[in-house]
Amino acid sequence: MTSRVQVVVGARPNFVKAAPLVHALVELGDVDVELIHTGQHYDRALSEGFFEQLDIPAPTHHLGVGSGTQAEQTAAVLVGVERVLAERPPDALVVAGDVNSTMGAALAAAKLGVPVVHLESGLRSRDWSMPEEINRVVTDRVADLLLCHCQEAVDNLIAEGVPRERIALVGNTMIDSLLRLLPVARAKDTLNTLGLASREFVLVTLHRPALVDDAVLLGAVLEVLSDLGRELPVVFPMHPRTRARLESGPTLDGTHVRLLEPLDYLDFIALEAEARVVITDSGGVQEETSALGTPCLTYRDTTERAITAELGTNRMVGVDPDALRAACQHELARQMPTDRPEIPLWDGRAGPRAAKAITDFLSARG
Repeated sequence: MTSRVQVVVGARPNFVKAAPLVHALVELGDVDVELIHTGQHYDRALSEGFFEQLDIPAPTHHLGVGSGTQAEQTAAVLVGVERVLAERPPDALVVAGDVNSTMGAALAAAKLGVPVVHLESGLRSRDWSMPEEINRVVTDRVADLLLCHCQEAVDNLIAEGVPRERIALVGNTMIDSLLRLLPVARAKDTLNTLGLASREFVLVTLHRPALVDDAVLLGAVLEVLSDLGRELPVVFPMHPRTRARLESGPTLDGTHVRLLEPLDYLDFIALEAEARVVITDSGGVQEETSALGTPCLTYRDTTERAITAELGTNRMVGVDPDALRAACQHELARQMPTDRPEIPLWDGRAGPRAAKAITDFLSARG
């Protein structure tokens, strides 16, 4: 009997994480897969372009949620997903990651009795000031099947009382997408297009509200980036939120930082792979740089992806411009690493393992 699974996507990381799972479910042949796009990210480079580059089918449902406050966005996802599920309930709803679309969709499904599968379960920063931490914990609490990308995530869930039989250690599907498409990304020759040389530039991504919505904090880090730009080109693809804050707050005009529009997935991973160092506040970038062997400086006080600092190339700097300045100088002074870290199950086969866990779960339910 054919099962019907709906997969919710809404923000850039969701697409990258969900694509390998969607491919693997389709390849099984006995699962009908539908995508629900919440529209949390609506910029083409952060949304529709990803469908094309990741080769995933067009969404069956597009909710057009857009931006708004945490409550407005979550509520819109709840209402939109509930309508879709009530019309024709699937055998399971898959949500990925920790964005508002993740939690909103999971809550809608749980209230309707639709089984919830959480891809990338169990990550914890233990920082309750992060909206993402709330999203992660709530989603895990209502999920019926929890798919983890590292052993630490499994341990976190067990410590919280989640039954072991509801947990599956499958690996990191984001790395599946990275490894599959990196050769395609390199073939685009993004570096030459942007006039950059391998290992001779710094890549920056900063978008979290706690940083970019605070003019003092944002201004301090921008000053460090400008000074760094006197030594190496600093390339800063700007999230729409960050650009909006620069229009009304601190400015980078006249500095040594090169501002870009949001990049598509292929261009971005091509830059990640060739950067001398990456400065970020993104969780996914911590993972991608670790898999690539690119040094990463995370401008946050906490991380839910501790494995990237333990086994990968990530270094936590804190929200401290002086510490960031010192860490940048340290990275530029030392020899560039040549070996990629080996992180268990970050091997490009997480998608098929996740798909098998889901089909096993559905079979057990009858």
